[in-house]
Amino acid sequence: MIVSDKAMMLDSNYKKPVLIILSGPSGVGKDAVLNRLKQMDRDWYFVVTATTRVRRPSEIDGVDYFFLGKDKFLELHGQGMFLESAEVYGNWYGTPKASVFDALDRGQDVIIKVDIQGVSNINQTGLSVACIFLMPPSLGELERRLTIRQTETLSDLALRMENAVKEIDQMHLFDYVVINDDIDKAASDIKSIITAEQSRIRMP
Repeated sequence: MIVSDKAMMLDSNYKKPVLIILSGPSGVGKDAVLNRLKQMDRDWYFVVTATTRVRRPSEIDGVDYFFLGKDKFLELHGQGMFLESAEVYGNWYGTPKASVFDALDRGQDVIIKVDIQGVSNINQTGLSVACIFLMPPSLGELERRLTIRQTETLSDLALRMENAVKEIDQMHLFDYVVINDDIDKAASDIKSIITAEQSRIRMP
């Protein structure tokens, strides 16, 4: 049977691994949803972000984040070691470039958690990505979640709520919106999105 060059090209490209970006307002539950996705035991690679912010008591260095001093972070930034980086609420965050490309080269789907600035920066790299915006069920619920975690002062809380409104206005940057009203459902919705993206025909 003769197969056209176009058919061969499609067959060689549609199975490429997927790069997923997860973003959303501070306090929307990105870490909680990611933890639930990790429990699904799929062959997904979860990128560990580097940050200069102070480690919280429940967090583990190298698992939740790579916690770095500002000088070390900026040194790595200057060496081009991050796929994207941004200063958020006075702290730096960056996505280690090598870990992303190593996982893609292994054929693994990659999931990156970034803020809105990070989404814009990655979109400018020319990589083929699927961007998911994690939405709170309401601004009132988002404020409740931020208050409960007790990691912000009242002024910080007000700033995060103000920024949340601005971030929600940036939903047009994204391919999908998932409402985090229930962690299990949100994780299931994201799993379905990844499955759909795996089946998408991707032209070179």
